[in-house]
Amino acid sequence: MARILEKLLKLRDPDIVAKNIVELQRDARGLWWDLTRPTPQPPVFLVGCSRSGTTVTFETIGASKQLVNLGFEIPQFWNELYGPLNNGWHSEAAGAEHAKPEHRDAALRFFYRRLGGGRVLDKTCINVMRIGYLHALFPEAKFVFIQRDGRDNISSMIDGWRLGRTDGDFHLSQFLGDFPEPVAINGGEYTDWAFFLAPGWQAYNHAPIEEVCAFQWISANQLALDAAAALPADRWIHLRYEDLFERPVDMFRDVYARLDLDFTPNIEQRCRTLDQRPTSIVKGKPAKAKWKQQNPELIERILDRIAPMQTRLGYDAGA
Repeated sequence: MARILEKLLKLRDPDIVAKNIVELQRDARGLWWDLTRPTPQPPVFLVGCSRSGTTVTFETIGASKQLVNLGFEIPQFWNELYGPLNNGWHSEAAGAEHAKPEHRDAALRFFYRRLGGGRVLDKTCINVMRIGYLHALFPEAKFVFIQRDGRDNISSMIDGWRLGRTDGDFHLSQFLGDFPEPVAINGGEYTDWAFFLAPGWQAYNHAPIEEVCAFQWISANQLALDAAAALPADRWIHLRYEDLFERPVDMFRDVYARLDLDFTPNIEQRCRTLDQRPTSIVKGKPAKAKWKQQNPELIERILDRIAPMQTRLGYDAGA
């Protein structure tokens, strides 16, 4: 009896009441979607390698009142549709050949249930490896891709592997469970993968951390650029991390125009003060050439390895 009374009292807790109301609203939206299948607006997918500036870019585009977003990444959802737990631990990448009509329906219902019928902005970093898949599901979608100099990007990833972050954990076993084979990266310092699993990840289970992060950076950018070549030109918006500092207003004015969004005075002012806004940056404020202060020796070891992709992205391939 006491336990029943305790449960009844909990139901009066304001936080629990609020959560229950939210769930009821979501259930009602889900039912409405099941009955009517409303026509969705074309989504926007923001993609890029982890630590490439996706967060600040997401926050700046997400400031538009013409878009709706969850405010967080959803790798678990995308992986449930197609991912390591149902593809034999191949990777978190997906191509057009893996897209199924029921995946589109599940995604539309997922977003409609939580956000209603607005135009969705999704930022989930594993989707940098799933562009062909997402284009097959949503041919009308637009992709905003951001690149970053590999030396700085990889250095920041090393910090992420080493330090984690204040707003969450990058490591993957919390979502995927136990890995199918031992992981002993950097001489056994890391027994779990962080950020994402690119195709061929198993070959790096015992590699030095700088080689692992170089592999991830190369894989993410290569998969994105290769997939982008098959997209209609108006579906692909290509950004540089470095322009966040050099020309933020011009860059985002162009992004807003290509996404058919209003670039309001408030948005423009936000762009002018990007360097003053807190982000999920692992170690200090965003800046160029941070690798020379943070991880110079490690980065110097992989310069030859990343040189071809550096050149492809338009960066200096040397130190």
